Amino acid sequence: MSVTIARESPRQEGVMRLLDLSDAYAGSLYPAESNHLVDLASLEKPSVSFLVARNDGAIVGCCALVEAGDGTAEIKRMFVDPQARGLRIASGLMNALEAIAREKRLTAIRLETGIYQPEAIALYRKYGYREIEPFGSYLPDPLSLFMEKQLG
Repeated sequence: MSVTIARESPRQEGVMRLLDLSDAYAGSLYPAESNHLVDLASLEKPSVSFLVARNDGAIVGCCALVEAGDGTAEIKRMFVDPQARGLRIASGLMNALEAIAREKRLTAIRLETGIYQPEAIALYRKYGYREIEPFGSYLPDPLSLFMEKQLG
């Protein structure tokens, strides 16, 4: 097993497959108004660092760090192929995201996740993310959990 994580374009077949799986998973848990997914074109903007995880060359995970323009960024589209779970792909993606954020001298990383995703919530808490009020353009939603990690 050889897992690599690198900045890559989101516009490739393996990534689009993961985004489709992510959309279907979110759609199975939450109503449309509680899904805050960004589209492929949004992931290609210059303010986005898109990461791809590969296991022996196959795309098995992805995530994006989207800069807000105020010294903070948001994690979007974090997803690991269900068949690759248990390989610590999500931890590798988190470490890579945080390294990029520190390189860019960002002050905080924020995220929105759903309350029916205990594995994701546990991962973020393990990395030191704490619950906050809605940020940016988000409105309060009983199905959403907003989190932040201050970088020092």
